Amino acid sequence: MKLSFSLFVTALLTGASASNVLELNPDTWDDVVGLGKPGLVELQNLAPTYEQVADAYSHVKDKVFIAKVDADGIGKELGKKYGVTGFPTLKWFDGKGNYEPYESGRDLDSFTSFITGKTGVKSSIKPPPPPSYPILDYSNFDEVVMDPKKDVLVTFTAPWCGHCKAMKPAYEKVASIFETENNCILVNVDADDKKNEAIKTRFGISGFPTIKFFPKDNKDGITYEGGRSEADFVDYLNEKCGTQRSVNGGLLDTAGRLADFDVLANKFFTAPADLRDSIYKEALTLSSTVGDVSKHYLRVMEKMVNGTEVYYEKESKRLASILKKRTLAPAKLDEIKIKSNILRAFGEKPVEDQNDGNIRRATAEL
Repeated sequence: MKLSFSLFVTALLTGASASNVLELNPDTWDDVVGLGKPGLVELQNLAPTYEQVADAYSHVKDKVFIAKVDADGIGKELGKKYGVTGFPTLKWFDGKGNYEPYESGRDLDSFTSFITGKTGVKSSIKPPPPPSYPILDYSNFDEVVMDPKKDVLVTFTAPWCGHCKAMKPAYEKVASIFETENNCILVNVDADDKKNEAIKTRFGISGFPTIKFFPKDNKDGITYEGGRSEADFVDYLNEKCGTQRSVNGGLLDTAGRLADFDVLANKFFTAPADLRDSIYKEALTLSSTVGDVSKHYLRVMEKMVNGTEVYYEKESKRLASILKKRTLAPAKLDEIKIKSNILRAFGEKPVEDQNDGNIRRATAEL
């Protein structure tokens, strides 16, 4: 099989009819390499990706370039000169002709990130929006993941990994669902990046993607072996973090509910007006044992203590309208959802567990 030896400088190809990849041979090599512009050399046919890379930097040919050499033919001597012993091999050349191995991914994003990082020259490709989760590396991994106050889900991925790319949309969505959960967070590490080699070794990462959960009380990490759908991730994190997020965004209908207060809320709602004050005082006494999580139960009782149900009806409609429009910030919508959940407890009978008759308790961190 005939192989090509490509010199890649700061240029990307996006699919032009006339190639922006320079074709070099021993006679033209010195006319390009080491004369001030940097470049990358590869020994493999990476078309069409390589063409896309060259096109993406074609607007700055005076600063960077992409080139290739037929290292199995006319350019064989160049392959020997630069120590090419296997395929694919890629080498980056600086402006003086000094070279180093190119060891990043073979996809378009990896190439452009590498070139821009080396030269400061931006490609013509519109960058994707930043992910909804932090991307960690060796410099900040411990600061985030080892924090004893945080439960952290980490995906260890590689840029070239097809399964990683397939998982990314679901992981993005789940990270956005949990963005208001300050102590239950999702992050990512490029474990194929040489600078993160110590992290890869430390946690025994041998395949991609590898997913590990680092709870507050176990920073050795627990291997995640569940599914990779949005619902799978959300269910897992709700169980492990004690959160109550909905796969559709926002909170579950149980968020903010307290079983003992649900009983008092329904009792209060169905009681005659002259008995509501005593139930309110009972709730007030109970609130001293749970703190602020009960404050909205008390607020609703204060609004209705004189026997009017008008507040219940109007407030239910108001909160439902806000939640339907979803125009507020996520944290504010969480607050509204919890108020709606608690208000609904007044008009509902407490749900009893079918197994032992105990009231099911729904807790949430407010």
